[in-house]
Amino acid sequence: MRLLLDTHSLLALLSTDYRLSSVARTAMERPDAQLVVSTVSVWEIAIKRAIGKLRAPDDLVDRIEEAGGELLSITPRHAAATLALPLHHRDPFDRLLIAQARLERCAIVSGDGTFPAYDVPVVW
Repeated sequence: MRLLLDTHSLLALLSTDYRLSSVARTAMERPDAQLVVSTVSVWEIAIKRAIGKLRAPDDLVDRIEEAGGELLSITPRHAAATLALPLHHRDPFDRLLIAQARLERCAIVSGDGTFPAYDVPVVW
């Protein structure tokens, strides 16, 4: 199963400082789980680190790769797919993650309560 981690789930994977549901943790630890991390999450973390709103490892990309995460680039198709999404959520990072999950056929690991309103499987 391909699991696209939202930013919060990514930080939970890399640190014990963040909460992750037992269902999400179990899904991520399954032997057949493919952990996918979007460039959008790396970008969001970099922005929030730069303005002092978030702590994250300096070697974030290396840590993702060491944890077995597959890095997913943002493509023009991903960006264009956000246009078709209803406005349940206005956060551009989250909207792009949802579009990527739909196009890449991933379940998204997120505790965000608005994600289930989209046509994408959510693990939490």
